Amino acid sequence: MKTRDKNLKSRRDFLRQAACAKLGYFGLVSGLSQMRLFNASLAAQENTSDYKALVCLFLFGGNDSNNLLVPYANGQRSTYQNKRGILALPKAEMQRINPTNANGNEQWGLHPNCTGMASLFESEKLAFIQNVGTLAYPIANRAEYLSGNVPLPPQVFSHSDQQTQWQSSVPDKPFTSGWGGRVADLVDAGYNGSGNVSMNISLAGINSYQVGQNVIQYVVNRNEGATSLWGYGTSADRYAYALNEDGSYKNNWDGQRLRRFEEIMNFSHANLQEEAYTTVVRRAREYEGVIGGAITDSGTAGVDFDVMFEQAQTPLGDQLKMIAKLIAGRGTTGNNRQIFFASAGGYDTHASQLPSHANLMTELSGGLLAFQNTLDALGVSDNVVTFENSDFTRTFTPNGSNAASSGSDHGWGGHQFIMGGPVKGKKLYGKFPNLTPGGVDDAGGTRGRWIPSTAVDQYSSVIANWFGVDSNSMETIFPNLGRFEDPFGATANLDFL
Repeated sequence: MKTRDKNLKSRRDFLRQAACAKLGYFGLVSGLSQMRLFNASLAAQENTSDYKALVCLFLFGGNDSNNLLVPYANGQRSTYQNKRGILALPKAEMQRINPTNANGNEQWGLHPNCTGMASLFESEKLAFIQNVGTLAYPIANRAEYLSGNVPLPPQVFSHSDQQTQWQSSVPDKPFTSGWGGRVADLVDAGYNGSGNVSMNISLAGINSYQVGQNVIQYVVNRNEGATSLWGYGTSADRYAYALNEDGSYKNNWDGQRLRRFEEIMNFSHANLQEEAYTTVVRRAREYEGVIGGAITDSGTAGVDFDVMFEQAQTPLGDQLKMIAKLIAGRGTTGNNRQIFFASAGGYDTHASQLPSHANLMTELSGGLLAFQNTLDALGVSDNVVTFENSDFTRTFTPNGSNAASSGSDHGWGGHQFIMGGPVKGKKLYGKFPNLTPGGVDDAGGTRGRWIPSTAVDQYSSVIANWFGVDSNSMETIFPNLGRFEDPFGATANLDFL
């Protein structure tokens, strides 16, 4: 680990043993509470006017990263071409990239439809972390996997289990919180004391990643922003049928109905469940106004968001555009730290993978390019990091012989991308697997399910560190991190931020 003085190391060891050794729910909550108070006190003594945002982009279904980052002309090109079979991408059609840390004669390419991602990579704003996946403990190779001596995450090839484990980063315990939720619980008080909206905002519904104890995720619509109460108009017209311009209630049915509703909403309740429900409604009404104000303020940022996303008018593009607007309106939200969640579906390509995945890569690459260009135009590129998660990659070998109708099945370790001004881009991090089905990196069988060489914990901890989680708090957020090679050490090859 990084060099620490004796007192800090002892403090870290105490927290690990007292709060997280068994990761009991109350132990974790207690550890977070103590660390939150410490960080809040520390942050109060520092300048917290800096702004940082994380954007977690989850590709639901299992992205076939075997066809995202591809050997172009190195030692594994022939293996890729021969063993990938009908799913192999033609060399001449791929987007060439030139990693500055590639070894020897290694040459690499991206999916043919990833023109935007290739441009971002070459401009040093995007990097790849190779062969990342859920692990309870390190697994060196196929022989160790087959020995059964190393505990595995439950259901490593299951969509629902892997989605939850990626978002929690605690694969060997029942789910209680996501690592984004734990980070928010830790840093919110210290950085967002004057914040007007939740630190955790989702553009893709309720998710596991942002589940915490104190910071409650707030869901925003990708087209309109906050969702208004039914029957009072849209968030865009600010309840025009019920409110006057000065915010007072109109003397009509809609105005008086809203007035009575808000009076009832502000009642206190002896029943704890009733009070909790009412608190959620109050918070939603409060946040709605803040989100609406932030979107309005984004219009003064000097950026035409519709023009910036003209080539990315997709469900994913709309989510990223709304996130860009909320970042532009951060003066209204009042948070110095913000975590966003966005997602795209359709990646479970068991059939017709080549055409389906091509369409998905077009949406993904176009959305990322538009989003990063918008952040550049807003002058906040160095303040925002966007990172990918996905259930798993696909099996390396296809599940049929017909190129038009066949696909691939559930795999394990896959390549992730990370994007933003702080990223040490144009590089490949981690370790690329041996692509031989049934070989040293295949988790049993001969389908090419790669044993992850980098754990989700290692990958995520580097991101959390950039965001403001210090080394003494890291093992509270990622209780299993100490089982793996130090992600901040010289040999892990994870220095991407």
